Amino acid sequence: MPESLPPRPDCARIADRLPRLLRRNLVLRGVRAFFDARGYTEVETPYAVPTPGEEVHLKVFATERAGADGSRERLWLHTSPEFAMKRIVAATGLPVYQLARVWRNAEGSRLHAHEFTMLEWYRPGATLGSLMDETEALLRAVLPPVVRAGGGDEISIAAPFERLSVAEAFARYAGVDILAHEGDAPALAEAAGCDLRRDETWEDLFFRLMMARIEPYIGRACPTFLTHWPASQAALARRDPADPRVALRFELYAGGIELANAFEELTDPAEQRARFEADRARRLALYPGESGLDWPMDEAFLSALGNLPPCAGIALGFDRLVMLAAGTNRIADVQWLGTRS
Repeated sequence: MPESLPPRPDCARIADRLPRLLRRNLVLRGVRAFFDARGYTEVETPYAVPTPGEEVHLKVFATERAGADGSRERLWLHTSPEFAMKRIVAATGLPVYQLARVWRNAEGSRLHAHEFTMLEWYRPGATLGSLMDETEALLRAVLPPVVRAGGGDEISIAAPFERLSVAEAFARYAGVDILAHEGDAPALAEAAGCDLRRDETWEDLFFRLMMARIEPYIGRACPTFLTHWPASQAALARRDPADPRVALRFELYAGGIELANAFEELTDPAEQRARFEADRARRLALYPGESGLDWPMDEAFLSALGNLPPCAGIALGFDRLVMLAAGTNRIADVQWLGTRS
């Protein structure tokens, strides 16, 4: 009998990850069962699009579509299916969800991959509060009552999730009244007791403090909804009628990992266009000389926005959800074949 050959390296890597990959399939089936039972319609939208998104700092992948007549059209792989899904909600009034592949260039770490799966859903009539309720119910439906994060924390999924505003978080963990200092980087640095770095903007310092003083401490015993972000940090969200300094946005954290980002959706086309124009100008100013940063405004999305009913929507990193279910802190452990597998 000939000796059996050792497995090829890629086969070995997949075999080593197989228990976690099978857990991925269980979570996938649970997600679909959850939304189907709640009357959602699963949709599919194009991945190669004329407008990949308007986030200032996200880098994109460019591609080209060739027509049978020899024509060429530049397209991009989307960073989120958000614009397309809102067009569907505007046209139908239906609650919808999608498990979409999305692409973000110049990323890569234990928590980031160039290509990954985003779970997004939009529900007409939902508020930020009811969306938090639904997100909490989803995690309870697809995760065990207690999960062990990759860093070792035991996180209770059965316990009520914490709900903490950004202002409360900065006061508790950084000793700063963040809203009183919005837009004033030197004042924020002084209040936080830190040095302002050269050319550091208020937004830069805001996120530096977030990463150093807040994110490591939230979502440890149970998941945390971080709510009511400064209005400048929520380009697609409605302002809070009770306090226009903040927007109706939340992020969900568990074990120090950001799982989801959600809005009570802006439905004013004129305000949305103005926000997009400001973001586009800022992106081009921040990255001068970098190619592939300019694309047409998504006029189809803006045209549909006036018909979008009051609703809330959320983007949840499906791979990170599986990481929690599988007890790992590396996104590559839960992807069948990652970009570097």
